[in-house]
Amino acid sequence: MTRDEERQRRAREEPIVRGLPDAPGIGVAMRLAPGLGVHLRGLADEVLVKEFAGATISRFEREALATAVSAANDCFFCMDSHAEHAVALLEPKDAEGARPLLELVKTGASAGFSLKMQALLIISRTVQRNPLELGADDIQGALDAGASDADVQLAVLIAAAFSMYNRLVDGFRAKTPASTDPYRARAAEIAARGYSAAPAGATPSGAMESPRGAG
Repeated sequence: MTRDEERQRRAREEPIVRGLPDAPGIGVAMRLAPGLGVHLRGLADEVLVKEFAGATISRFEREALATAVSAANDCFFCMDSHAEHAVALLEPKDAEGARPLLELVKTGASAGFSLKMQALLIISRTVQRNPLELGADDIQGALDAGASDADVQLAVLIAAAFSMYNRLVDGFRAKTPASTDPYRARAAEIAARGYSAAPAGATPSGAMESPRGAG
């Protein structure tokens, strides 16, 4: 089964937990209680958007790590939305070239990235798979490739955070789009204003949600 066929199958699934809000993706968890939305959006801003002391990786690279972890967890909603968020951070002349790179990331590959990012992708995927498999050699490999201690910290934080987001989405079998197109409008807003800002025309409770209410 191809990745797109898997995406189509996932889009046909219905939520399996009763009494959920009518929202796609992470929006389901965010709307269960006001505080959940605040904290889930805030965590995304901390690991993906805000300045992280000592870090050298860009917002694009942080989103790529989130995409890689989500793909490793087979969470189509998160991997597709965060790939679009990554692309939206780039200038138009660079964006189309980034799409094939992110499609490769979704397959578990790291080709096309710097050696530093390849090492950080290894760290993130290892933490996603089994954190106790992460070894000192993995950390040293990233440092030798030019990563800072803060970059390594972010790689671990993103892997742990997105494994949680992925399990929230798929544990509820939250609605998932059948293509990547619906994520793009919200991606532009997130690139400009981060995750905690509400989408245009939405209430603050929907702030991390993309597309037009997904997350």
